[in-house]
Amino acid sequence: MAEQLTGLADDRALLGRTSTAERVSDILRSRVAEGYFPPGTRLSEDSIGGALGVSRNTLREAFRLLTHERLLVHELNRGVFVRVLTVEDVEDIYRTRSLVECAVVRGLGEPPYALDGLASAVTEGQLATVESDWKGLGTANIHFHRELVALAGSTRTDELMRSVFAELRLAFHLVDDPRRLHEPYLVRNRQILHALGAGDRDEAEKQLSVYLADSRHRVVEAYRRRVGDDG
Repeated sequence: MAEQLTGLADDRALLGRTSTAERVSDILRSRVAEGYFPPGTRLSEDSIGGALGVSRNTLREAFRLLTHERLLVHELNRGVFVRVLTVEDVEDIYRTRSLVECAVVRGLGEPPYALDGLASAVTEGQLATVESDWKGLGTANIHFHRELVALAGSTRTDELMRSVFAELRLAFHLVDDPRRLHEPYLVRNRQILHALGAGDRDEAEKQLSVYLADSRHRVVEAYRRRVGDDG
């Protein structure tokens, strides 16, 4: 925990002069998504508040916001913990992804599409693969899907899926073999990018639907082996 708090103190500058619960929650959300605070970790108000230089009330409000996003959980008389998902949670995350992401592609309208963000995410994944950075590849995959959702041009959809992707990262952090989990999807990301680049949104949606179904099966099975049906 000491090493984690030292790194967290480095984020103090991000708060600027207007230290708010929203900004604190942004920092903690990123740290949780990165695996800095793994699932099941108890978050100390005193230690984290001291590292960030914020009041107890501000930190509690940030915790409340992240609890609402299902990233943290408050346990009576025990404190606040990074949430450990159940297998059912992971399945529900994928149902939501399929509904939203496929709808985004289906509703794109006429090409050409703004694909620079998707292309950058594919390149990020390729570099991570070269460096055998499998967790980094998982991050690149999330970035690809985040950019895909952004094609809708909807702030509400972006905010919804930000929380969904952050929850998904909680599952990724508990999977034993990140290479086996993430590597097959780099090629699929590239295929979806090429379909959209060719203006074929129907083919892109078809590929995406199969992609998400396969990913759901792979993640759920890997997660079930690690945490069991009761999560």
